[in-house]
Amino acid sequence: MSGDGDSGGGIGGAADGGAVDGGVDGGVDGGREPGADSGVDTDADSGMGSGMDIGVASGVDTGTAARLQKLFEGHRLTPTQRRIAHCMVRRAADAPFLSSVELAELAGVSQPSVTRFAVALGFDGYPALRRHLREVAPTDKPGDTGSYNEYQQAVQAEIDNLRHLAAALADPSPVIEAGRLFAASRPLPVLGLRAATAQAAGFSYFARKVHPDVRLLDEGGTMLTDRIDAAVRAGASALLCFALPRHPREVVDALEYARTSGLTVVTVADSAFAPVAHHTDLLLPAPVGTGLAFDTACAPMLLGRVLLEAMCDALPDAQARLEEFDARAAARGLFVE
Repeated sequence: MSGDGDSGGGIGGAADGGAVDGGVDGGVDGGREPGADSGVDTDADSGMGSGMDIGVASGVDTGTAARLQKLFEGHRLTPTQRRIAHCMVRRAADAPFLSSVELAELAGVSQPSVTRFAVALGFDGYPALRRHLREVAPTDKPGDTGSYNEYQQAVQAEIDNLRHLAAALADPSPVIEAGRLFAASRPLPVLGLRAATAQAAGFSYFARKVHPDVRLLDEGGTMLTDRIDAAVRAGASALLCFALPRHPREVVDALEYARTSGLTVVTVADSAFAPVAHHTDLLLPAPVGTGLAFDTACAPMLLGRVLLEAMCDALPDAQARLEEFDARAAARGLFVE
């Protein structure tokens, strides 16, 4: 389908998961989490929300990420252990070569927690887990990126994140299902707080050009529940959430409330191990970059555009709405040609 004059682009053709992380939102939004770990794990379900796998294509990063995801599935992991799992998936290429001390430092946990994590997966200890990863992964350590400065390394990390996303999209069925849910929901509430506000606002801005009623939920507080109630009363059947680190507690609470109100929750999150997984019906992971002071979120943004495409494919009058917008924009002289 042809694009509208604003976007500059065209339009073409869960299961319950892990327990909610008990940490209170703090620090700098979207930045590196200081992360202290007491070394005491509390029992909690792990599971992962249904949706896309993190990576299934060939290559060191995507292949190792897929194997790690499979390895973690079906195990009961504590919040601390899910944090370690999340770190290993995000550093998939390096995971087979990290010592327990290095992994603990990267994940912001204690070294004994890494040992308990390996035991929870069925290994005698972390050395046995690392040997297993080396046996099933390519034997060569990832290429040296020492010639890159820190800014280039951040860009390269985002390129890897986009490769993970491309691999996950090899099975388009979760995205197609999400697009169908969004098209059928009138209105369609879109939730994104703090670091995820930009992704939710960007999706909502373009979605309003083809969907008759999109409601952006970008402010927390006591009014958030009221706005969910209003959407339900107006006939909403689904809710889209963008959830990025650090995960605000009120997002978790809002998703729990939305599901109990009868909404089908679709979440774009940084990982299948994110705290929101337990309150999501369809989880679509898109990794974020952590190499800079503030997280980078190119993959979640791109996945939001992919979901827009899927929703447009499910809306029979999407093309007509875009053409109508183009005509009105031209008549108003809205854009500089």
